[in-house]
Amino acid sequence: MSTKRINPNFSKSQAAEITKRLFDLTPSEMDPLPSYWDQNFYLATVDGGKYVLKIFNFKDSENPTLIGVQVQCMSFLYQNGLPVPTAVPTTSGQLMSLEEADFGCGYQKYLVILLTFLPGTTISKVPSTPQLLYEVGRTAARMDKTLQNFQHPHYDELQRDQFIWSLSNIPLLEGYLHVLDGDPLKEVVEALINQYKTSVIPKRSSFRSSLIHGDFNDLNLLVQPKENGAHRLSGIVDFTDMHIGYYIYELAITIMYMMMEHPNPIEVGGPVLAGWESVLPLNEAEKDCLYTLVISRFCQSFVLARYSVLLHPENAEYLMITSKKGISLLHQLWARGKEEMEKVWFEGAAQYSDEKLDPLLKKGI
Repeated sequence: MSTKRINPNFSKSQAAEITKRLFDLTPSEMDPLPSYWDQNFYLATVDGGKYVLKIFNFKDSENPTLIGVQVQCMSFLYQNGLPVPTAVPTTSGQLMSLEEADFGCGYQKYLVILLTFLPGTTISKVPSTPQLLYEVGRTAARMDKTLQNFQHPHYDELQRDQFIWSLSNIPLLEGYLHVLDGDPLKEVVEALINQYKTSVIPKRSSFRSSLIHGDFNDLNLLVQPKENGAHRLSGIVDFTDMHIGYYIYELAITIMYMMMEHPNPIEVGGPVLAGWESVLPLNEAEKDCLYTLVISRFCQSFVLARYSVLLHPENAEYLMITSKKGISLLHQLWARGKEEMEKVWFEGAAQYSDEKLDPLLKKGI
C-alpha cells in the first residue's frame, strides 16, 4: 500500500458531466455510495435507467489492463447465470475511460466505468437465516467453479502475487504490525502469522487453485425478499479484489464476513460450509486449514484498516467498519481454538445437507 494511492474526489456535478459526455446519459439523480478506495455514484437517468458510476483510485487506475480483465470476467459470470453487474460501453464503444483531475496532489488519471444497477439491499441488513447462509456458500462455490472456464489474453494479470489482500500474503502483515503498537491484539496477530507459516504454507501445495472474487463480504452481497418473508441472494458486486488464489480462500473469506452481522456468529460456518460443499467438497488439507484462514482474514482486515486510516483519516468511519465489529469475534475464535471451532463448523454443516435443508427452504427459515 503506497501513500500515493490517491482516492478520487469528484463532485456530483463533475460525475454528472462525465456521465453525459462519455455515455450520453442525462442524470436525474446522482448519489454517492460508500467505497473503500474508489468513488461510486448511484445514477438514475431521465429516461428511467439505473446505473452505478465507478471511479477507480489513482493506484488501480495505473493498471487498466487488470481492470479490463475484471470487467470481462463479470460479463462472463453474467452470461453464465450469476447475478453480477456488467459494464456499459461509452458512446465510442469502450468499456472504460481515463479522466484527469487534480485533488490537491497534482493532476492524476482515474479510470471510469459505468455498471448496470442491481436492485436489492445488502445482506448485512437482513436476518442471516440458515437457508440464506447456505445459499451464500453455494453461490460462492458455484461462482468459483464457473470461473474455472474463464479465458482471457491477459489472464495472468489476475495472478497478483504481491496483492496485500490475498490470503497467500499473510506473512506480509509483519510489515504493518507497527500500527498495533500498544494494542493487546498485536500478540494475537503475531501468533496467527506464526501459525499460518507452520500450518498453512506447508499444505498450500494440496489446495486447489482458483480465480476468486476475494471479497465476498456482507456489503458486497445483495438480497431481495421472497414471498414467504425470507430473502434470496440477488446480487454480487465489487470485483476489484479478484485474483488467482485457492477455493479455500474464498470459503474462509465468506465465512469470516458472514459472521459479522449474525447474533450467533460462531454458528455461521456450518450452513455456509454446507452450501459450499454441495458444489465443491473440501479435501483434507483444505479442511485442516479452514480455521486458520478464517482467523487470518480477521487479522488482515484489522491490521490493514488501521494502516489505511493513517493514510486517509477522512475515510476512517468506512475503513474501520469491519475491523470494529471483528475485534471481539477474533478474540472469541482465538480463545476457542482450532479443534473446538472445527467441531462446531463441520458438525453444523452436516445438519444442512441438501436433503436436510429442504424443509427449511420450504418454510423460508
